[in-house]
Amino acid sequence: MQPSYQNLALDEEGYLLDLNDWSESLATEIAEVEGVELTDAHWDIIYLLRDFYKEFEVSPAMRPLVKAVSKKLGADKGKSIYLMTLFPGSPPKLSAKIAGLPKPANCL
Repeated sequence: MQPSYQNLALDEEGYLLDLNDWSESLATEIAEVEGVELTDAHWDIIYLLRDFYKEFEVSPAMRPLVKAVSKKLGADKGKSIYLMTLFPGSPPKLSAKIAGLPKPANCL
């Protein structure tokens, strides 16, 4: 059985310290804790983020995230408003946390 989110090594804000601990079931658990019910649209963003991180070794802030989403998923989804409907508050921070990635550097 996968270890519980609370039992893994996390930073002070709840981001995974070991990116290898991430799994889809863990993402679902993190999302529940954060009050987000994951849909296919959420998973599209989560996988896009994980690919972005593999390529650039950084979690994107809002502008690069919007640009990456627009490029991969289309201009209709590459808008901050769309991302805020999926990941309320700060889409880059919340989506990175659910995707098991570090907090974006320039997000407060």
